[in-house]
Amino acid sequence: MRRRPRSALLALGAVTVLGLTGCSAVADANPGTGSLGDAPTAPSVGFDAAPALAKLDTLAVKGRAPKTGYTREQFGPSWSDDNGVEGGHNGCDTRNDILRRDLVEITYKPSTRDCVVATGTLHDPYTATTIAFVRGQDTSTAVQIDHVVALSDAWQKGAQQLSPEQRRDLANDPRNLQAVDGPTNSKKSDSDAASWLPPNKSYRCTYVSRQIDVKALYRLWVTQAEKDAMSQVLHSC
Repeated sequence: MRRRPRSALLALGAVTVLGLTGCSAVADANPGTGSLGDAPTAPSVGFDAAPALAKLDTLAVKGRAPKTGYTREQFGPSWSDDNGVEGGHNGCDTRNDILRRDLVEITYKPSTRDCVVATGTLHDPYTATTIAFVRGQDTSTAVQIDHVVALSDAWQKGAQQLSPEQRRDLANDPRNLQAVDGPTNSKKSDSDAASWLPPNKSYRCTYVSRQIDVKALYRLWVTQAEKDAMSQVLHSC
């Protein structure tokens, strides 16, 4: 399947409508356009924090549940194309979907029908640096795909109660994915906003807002410390 043309930016604000209107994030989260939109990498200059603050107040506040039972496999096979969100069943795995969305000056591995990204350039929103991506055993990790809401964090804040299909969608949802600097992503690990924020301060408002959108969509909760940290960031926007 040849790659479909990019469409207009996937509006993160649509999550407000989608988040709590039904019992299944799988059904509600899939607009069915087959397009991932453009990378949500704009800095937070002139950011309107009011909608994010209002949505933050709708999230349940609870303590962190035990990590017991967590494995990556609880969220399905890594980067599976078999999912119910944007980009699912398009013939290309989720990692390459996000690389195609977030990188520029892309070239493709031959005979992959414009699916597998061979090279490209990332303007990294987490560090405000430019990174050259070259596919290879020793080079691919320079650019990693971050789960904006880390899967381990999600597991401890409500994802245990989701169905396997919903967890699979959470792990592959473009709204929860961002191509970023590999070492910075490794430093983040499974942290929430109370313990880690992007070094690029101009992106923090957007970053926190995306976490809130994802948590609302998949009915995940926040801890009090996490809510306080999110609120502090948003009030500085």
